[in-house]
Amino acid sequence: MSTAVDASPPTIPAATLAVLDKSKIRKDVKIVVLFKSIGSAPIMKSNIFKISSANKFQTVTTFLRKQLGFKNTDPLFTYINGAFAPTPDDIVGNLFDCYQTGDRLIVNYSNTQAWG
Repeated sequence: MSTAVDASPPTIPAATLAVLDKSKIRKDVKIVVLFKSIGSAPIMKSNIFKISSANKFQTVTTFLRKQLGFKNTDPLFTYINGAFAPTPDDIVGNLFDCYQTGDRLIVNYSNTQAWG
């Protein structure tokens, strides 16, 4: 008794290929980030910046500290759309894909804990 085995290689659905292609392209994309002050945190003169989508969110907080003139020991709390605090190892592109508002990722910041 012999069983016929399909010798053709497995095919990947077109939708899966499209998502994979999109993820390859996005590595070079810049994400527009809008910084919004909360409470007594200093307001930035320019609050719109572009950041690489491949960066971790830690890069955003480091950049924000530099822009605000904060030391590493100064408290800085960040929130996405005023809803939750992302972890430092979250990828900026993933946050943008899930929580963008229009064509921007809104990052609220404060020098005191605002929520949660």
